[in-house]
Amino acid sequence: MFNFTKSRTRSNRPSSLGGMDFVDPVKKSGLVRKIIFATSLVALCITIIKFSPSLSSPSPFSSHEAGITHVLVTGGAGYIGSHAALRLLKDSHRVTIVDNLSRGNLGAIKVLQNLFPEPGRLQFIYADLGDPKAVNKIFSENAFDAVMHFAAVAYVGESTLDPLKYYHNITSNTLLVLEAMAAHNVNTLIYSSTCATYGEPDKMPITEETPQHPINPYGTAKKMAEDIILDFHKNSDMAVMILRYFNVIGSDPEGRLGEAPRPELREHGRISAACFDAARGITDGLKVRGTDYKTTDGTCIRDYIDVTDLVDAHVKALAKAQPGEVGIYNVGTGHGRSVKEFVEACKRATGVSVKVDYLPRRPGDYAEVFSDPSKILRELNWTAKYTDLEKSLQVAWRWQKLHHNGYGNH
Repeated sequence: MFNFTKSRTRSNRPSSLGGMDFVDPVKKSGLVRKIIFATSLVALCITIIKFSPSLSSPSPFSSHEAGITHVLVTGGAGYIGSHAALRLLKDSHRVTIVDNLSRGNLGAIKVLQNLFPEPGRLQFIYADLGDPKAVNKIFSENAFDAVMHFAAVAYVGESTLDPLKYYHNITSNTLLVLEAMAAHNVNTLIYSSTCATYGEPDKMPITEETPQHPINPYGTAKKMAEDIILDFHKNSDMAVMILRYFNVIGSDPEGRLGEAPRPELREHGRISAACFDAARGITDGLKVRGTDYKTTDGTCIRDYIDVTDLVDAHVKALAKAQPGEVGIYNVGTGHGRSVKEFVEACKRATGVSVKVDYLPRRPGDYAEVFSDPSKILRELNWTAKYTDLEKSLQVAWRWQKLHHNGYGNH
């Protein structure tokens, strides 16, 4: 860091007289200068140490603190993860977000940082959960009390085109997170799963006892991750909550966060984002895939859950998680709505007469899926509150109109 060169000069020192050393005034002066210089250097080093962030007092994220729950939110820059982080911060939790920004938005992180700038409230770590060294480093440097695991690629259509990506990103990455939790004694896991693990059941509505027979790589990868968690739990005291949620819509009621999918993924994205893109003229109309299903109007039937309700379910699951126990819950409204119904609600919410193109079925889709949420009501006292489809879309549309480019260039 500092380079010091020491020059040597030969001194014509007189010889000793009468057994006494004669002190050379030139040398005495040089010694004093060296002492002064050394003292100054020590003072400088103390100042650097005192004011250096990396060498000052330990980070509040690196140690447990009584009365504060430190939650690792994986995928916290994404649509659902960012809303979850917002709720956790509002509830006075300490939050660390880990995201590789492949699907998430740095703009969402900046919104959260501006809302909660106080030291020790929120930190963001840019990392890939598929990197074992990075994951272990994150867990070794931070004192987590719980993990909310959202990070995942999550498009049914894309999963049928690139299944290996889904098995790596969902199944393998979940295994790495679980191994790190076990190695670093983090004993609470809230796993954000999906109704896609059920596939296309014979009977509706779907209960937690409905057999899981996924029909696309996305659902299969999520079920495999669930199986890994459940097998590990058999010999563990970890508290585990698995939430199987249905189709997510809406955004933060106060307009701070919204849904901003990657433009290159529009073809695979959620129907709400596709409808908004069509209403804003970004795309030439809305493409509805499949009109020949055995449903009332021929289009798929889905259970649409508002993101605010979904996040509330995760927070209630965190509060109720018990060591050594597993809870598995469906998170939905209990009511199915067809795609055609959804499109009409979107038209009313946006005030735009969206052009609709009806196309053949998309591989991996199923005809009808909606939940029986009675178990989560009974055990976690959770029920969906934002159940008006048009109102949820109106809230999301307000954010879209104010954010024409999503979160900007991030």
